[in-house]
Amino acid sequence: MRSYVPRHALITKVNVTPIIDVALVLVIILLVTAPLLSVADLPVNLPQAQTRESEDERNLSITLSSKGELALDDDLVTRATLGAALRERLSQKDNSNVLVVVRADSDASYAAVRDLLEAARAAGATRLAIATRQKTGAAR
Repeated sequence: MRSYVPRHALITKVNVTPIIDVALVLVIILLVTAPLLSVADLPVNLPQAQTRESEDERNLSITLSSKGELALDDDLVTRATLGAALRERLSQKDNSNVLVVVRADSDASYAAVRDLLEAARAAGATRLAIATRQKTGAAR
């Protein structure tokens, strides 16, 4: 008895492997491009970060301790007299464009640092900076 074997078998199932490949490629493209779409499309000229250059020039330093004590350069001041003392220093010859550096203890509140920056701006400071500790190679 002879069995009948068709020479061309009919394809009755859809091969989904190419569809899955295309879908995965589209998902990967979406994941890569999604963070780029979240940035606003506004032309912005970002400021340059200054690290070592400010050490060579004359600057005024406002220091805030963890206890809330204030100093302008080497002189202890109160919050009430800070504005007048800073205004006096900024009005001196060659101090009109001086860099005012706020040095705050890491335990000081953000609000206190913000208040110091606002006081410096109100006193006439045009260039402000916040001092930070430089990272070292060894992690602590």
